[in-house]
Amino acid sequence: MRFKVVAVSGSVSSPSKTEILIQTIIDQFKETQEIDVHFVKLSTIGRDLSGALFRSELPTHIENDLTAIENADLLVVGTPVYRASFTGLFKHLFDFVDQNALIDVPILLSASGGSHRHALILEHQLRPLFSFFQAHTLPIGVYAIDNDFKNYQVTSSALDNRIQLAVQRALPFLNHEKTKKIGLKVLEA
Repeated sequence: MRFKVVAVSGSVSSPSKTEILIQTIIDQFKETQEIDVHFVKLSTIGRDLSGALFRSELPTHIENDLTAIENADLLVVGTPVYRASFTGLFKHLFDFVDQNALIDVPILLSASGGSHRHALILEHQLRPLFSFFQAHTLPIGVYAIDNDFKNYQVTSSALDNRIQLAVQRALPFLNHEKTKKIGLKVLEA
């Protein structure tokens, strides 16, 4: 059974520690599951996204990203800490997501910041955002600091262990949601 995993990076620059963090999480999932990955990078789509006030104004490639988000079996989201929160474009992207599309979808939260002082972004910014969507934010998120990276590679064994634990703890939720979706489709038929 293949899973549709959508990764979303709120970083507006590339390369970025946030994108590397998310890619490392995705790579860990690939070691345990057969997954198809769609990676949405605000560093790539940010300029096209920023001027839109309505979803109907978005270019086709961003509409495709939104459709992927809305049909994901699992979301892996991450953002750099920017002024004590997620980036504005990160929020702007999710403003276009249908409010019912993420109900019960497992979401692995991640963020990167300059120091440990911003680690609560996972609990105080990201978790409430996805609670609005009635998504299932997974119990273990991943927060990384600048010292966890060298040359845009994860070099911290503590961070690597945290990623492994987050993925391991996410797998039962992922399998449960996929099974539930298949069961719902059978009931609807």
